[in-house]
Amino acid sequence: MTNELIKDLEWRGLIYQQTDAEALAEVLNNEKIRLYCGVDPTADSMHIGHLVPYLLLRRFQLHGHTPIVLLGGGTGMIGDPGGRTEERQLLSEETLRHNVECLQVQLRKIFNTEEDNNVIFENNYEWIASMNVPTFLRDVGKHFSVNTMLAKDSVASRLENGISFTEFSYQLIQGLDFKELYMRHNCRLQVGGSEQWGNITAGIEYVRKSMEESKQIFGLTIPLVTKADGTKFGKTASGAVWLDAEKTSPYEFYQFWLNTTDADVVKYLKIFTFLDYETIESLGKMVAEEPHLREAQKTLAAEMTRFIHGQLALDKAIEVSQALFQGDIKALSLDEIKLGFKDVPTSTVSGVLNLVDFLIEAKIASSKREAREFISNNAISVNGEVVNDLEFIMDATVALNGELFVIRRGKKKYFLVNFGE
Repeated sequence: MTNELIKDLEWRGLIYQQTDAEALAEVLNNEKIRLYCGVDPTADSMHIGHLVPYLLLRRFQLHGHTPIVLLGGGTGMIGDPGGRTEERQLLSEETLRHNVECLQVQLRKIFNTEEDNNVIFENNYEWIASMNVPTFLRDVGKHFSVNTMLAKDSVASRLENGISFTEFSYQLIQGLDFKELYMRHNCRLQVGGSEQWGNITAGIEYVRKSMEESKQIFGLTIPLVTKADGTKFGKTASGAVWLDAEKTSPYEFYQFWLNTTDADVVKYLKIFTFLDYETIESLGKMVAEEPHLREAQKTLAAEMTRFIHGQLALDKAIEVSQALFQGDIKALSLDEIKLGFKDVPTSTVSGVLNLVDFLIEAKIASSKREAREFISNNAISVNGEVVNDLEFIMDATVALNGELFVIRRGKKKYFLVNFGE
């Protein structure tokens, strides 16, 4: 039996593993369910790699199902061994509380809680912190086989280098979460990344063993998102792409998606946006026939920036991008210039110099001869304007706001130079 939502998820490449796919499809055809995904507050912001399971929950929400967002205030004190080669650093309760508050703000935006109340937020600290050790061992630990736990990928991959009892017990806690949400909210489905399969199946088994009667519950995992060349998705030269605008500005966020390769863009449109089949197929056709227009990349960047940061932030990101592309440097503020050229070589030049000496001092040219060649060949732009005068004076009147020069050498090589009196 097929289900329209499951069919859409399969087309988008969002299903990696399922427990009893036919039974889940039948349930989704006949009733509206509650489903959950959990996030541990290991930082005060999520990055784009965290987005996929929550976008999946949002897709369920848009089909009338109720997502449960589980904030791991309790599990965050323990640490998930999945996807790790070494122990996580334990965080203080104060830090965890702060992180939970920050993540909840981000997640509320994803689920549009201002307009749609069809979402439940829970924090597993509530039931984990109140459980004493004898009760935990008797009521939870009794239902888990150590042999089975050792065979789980998240544990087995760590045995050679060692794993603490704390992280070894993580799957027991996650199993407890599933049971608690089942009892509180009749939660029928847990969603997670592919590395969560062992924890999810452990939770399903725990509910089955510990309850005399229960409805069938399900697990579903999402494939790891990678680039076409097999490298890790979501990383830049400066690190992870965060949802927090203070960590990754909306301009940087926009640029990340805009720089998606032709080989990846259709895949990311399916995974990360809510655009329909016809729109994405049309954009895919444009990638094949008119790749130079980069319409798919522009659409992806716009959809994602609007979704996470809002329309005003998107408008500003596009404005800055266009100004930089067109060389209209003077239309931008100093902060926008520094942001746009965050990763270009930066130096400081003191004193008033002619352009030839300036290029040498800023290490843009290696010799006076080379500097003269660049200038004479119209290869040097100062603050967006070509300069071909060898005796052009670089002083505070030329510097932007009296303190900064943006130098372009050739078509694409940029340099930032701070001016010192």
